[in-house]
Formats: sequence, structure tokens, C-alpha cells
Amino acid sequence: MNSFQTIYRVSYSDTDQMGYMHHSNYFKYYETARWELFRSIGIPYHEIEKDDIILPVINATAKFIKPAVYDQEIRIITRVKSFKGARIMFEYRALNEAGEIINEAQVTVACVRKAPAKPVSLQKLS
Repeated sequence: MNSFQTIYRVSYSDTDQMGYMHHSNYFKYYETARWELFRSIGIPYHEIEKDDIILPVINATAKFIKPAVYDQEIRIITRVKSFKGARIMFEYRALNEAGEIINEAQVTVACVRKAPAKPVSLQKLS
């Protein structure tokens, strides 16, 4: 799978006093896009949790290029950049209705068994 696309409409509650989507909400949208990508390949998150596995974020970066505004439809393109050992790195691009990139981000998650809270290699889950 090269990439997965998710469409969102910026809600009023996601905007700040300037009328722009608050910077923290990009990561909320990216998290939802990440789980939709997993769901699209037949691995819903609740199935991962049934095996006592969690995927906490261990690194996140973002580049804010243009603002998103209330009622604007934005398209999130999610791509798995790499997976190695117990880590998965995702890349995101948010595009506005004109197809312009408004935000780029990378998020790395760790694959961790809940108890005893130890990293688990992705190969061991197969």
C-alpha cells in the first residue's frame, strides 16, 4: 500500500480565535487517519488491543505551511514511511480544497505489549 486518503471538514470547535484550525488538531486528524489506514487493510485498532498491544506515539513533528479554516474540506494522505523492529513511522500530508499542501507531518509509534510494557518486534506479531 502506497498511501491512504481521508477527507475531513474542519469543524468550528477545531478552530482558534484567529479562525484557523488549532495546530494541535492536526495530530488529532492524523491519528484518525492512521487508524483508518489500518482499518482499510483489515487491522482495526480494537483487534490490536485484544492482543494486549498498544501503539503509543514516541515522536511527532509537523510543518505548518498554510492555515486550514472552519468548514474547509481537507484531505489527509497517510503513508507508512518505514517499519523496523518495534517502530512504525507514518508520513502525512494535509491538502486544502485547491490541492495545496497546508501541513506535512511525521509520527512514529512504538509497538508495545501492555504488560510488562515492553517493546514488541512487528515480526513477532505475525
